[in-house]
Amino acid sequence: MDYNYQKILVINLMHLGDLMLATPVLRTLRTNYPKAHIALLADKKLADLVQYNKHIDECILIDKKGSDDHLLSFIKFIFKIRAKNFDLVINLHRNERASAIAAFSGANKIVGYAKPGFSLFFDKVMPNPSIAKNVGTENYIPGSQHQVKSHFDVLREAVGITKIDDGGLEMWIPKSVEDEAKQIFKDNFHDDDKVIAFNIGASWKTKRWIDSYFSECADRLIEKGFGIAFLGGPMDIEFVNNCIAQMKHKDSNKVKIFTGKLTLAQVAGLLDNCVLFLTTDSGPMHIGVARNIPIVTMFGASPVPGFYPYDAKDILIKSPEKCHPCGRHECPRQGDENMACMKNIPVEVVMKYVEELLNKYGQPAKDIPRTYGQYQCRVIEL
Repeated sequence: MDYNYQKILVINLMHLGDLMLATPVLRTLRTNYPKAHIALLADKKLADLVQYNKHIDECILIDKKGSDDHLLSFIKFIFKIRAKNFDLVINLHRNERASAIAAFSGANKIVGYAKPGFSLFFDKVMPNPSIAKNVGTENYIPGSQHQVKSHFDVLREAVGITKIDDGGLEMWIPKSVEDEAKQIFKDNFHDDDKVIAFNIGASWKTKRWIDSYFSECADRLIEKGFGIAFLGGPMDIEFVNNCIAQMKHKDSNKVKIFTGKLTLAQVAGLLDNCVLFLTTDSGPMHIGVARNIPIVTMFGASPVPGFYPYDAKDILIKSPEKCHPCGRHECPRQGDENMACMKNIPVEVVMKYVEELLNKYGQPAKDIPRTYGQYQCRVIEL
């Protein structure tokens, strides 16, 4: 390390998954600077994910879609950051808002990812090889390494850190929320029920596995005696309703819908009590990784190398289509070929790996030991 920083700010203002993928940086900074004041700047709506992180001293929140969403308030926010006199600022997402805050933070050293223009104010701008690139109109090249690894490159090359302390994705919740989640579980399931969490929504249509496939998995698991907990946010309610409508056992008392009803912290707490998470490539997937629950996920349009679930317990099933990954939000193929990347991941294959993980682990996530340093998930190439 070339400098003993006393006040450090890490910035990540993006979505749920992006923020979770920044958490290994916080542990490594704490390991290298045990006496420093370490702050994290994040989107206010995602406070549940990081405000109890044990590696930071301060969580600064910006209301991106509310009170800080106009120029004057944004300028005032930057002055608020400047007044804190950080001597190191690390920006971990290359978007305009985060780049501007970093650029005008007044810190002695500013490093990380940056938009052109703002990059002029950075001491060291780093590439992000995890991000996929569009080349021309047809070619989509996935990133070459996981996002966590790219963040560690920033620490090594721009900050001078040589000791990487990779504890994987981490998220803490207060005991009061743990107790709430236990009560929610108790109110909906029997104490001896083994429950599988489903997250069927995703920000892109091309990241969503087929509704009827999820329905069939749920029916099969109910027939084996498992409970099903449907998760997701308010934007996922329609998808969940469509999925449940196609189930044979939709009226079973083993089916419980929590979609749009829980905070992010409560979702984390509920996952602690579940035995497996069947999910799309989504923000909740990364919460699941942080809560140590075994995961089976299906990747269609999503590039695997940059954003696979960062845990060796997990299994990712990859589309066989030549156009994978496309990075498109809507599939341009027509007729039976539309969403072929997801259609061609069969229920039989998914259930094979669901049952494999259930046989291997088969207990609530909170009771499964964590394994430090083992984060390469298993990728199934169909």
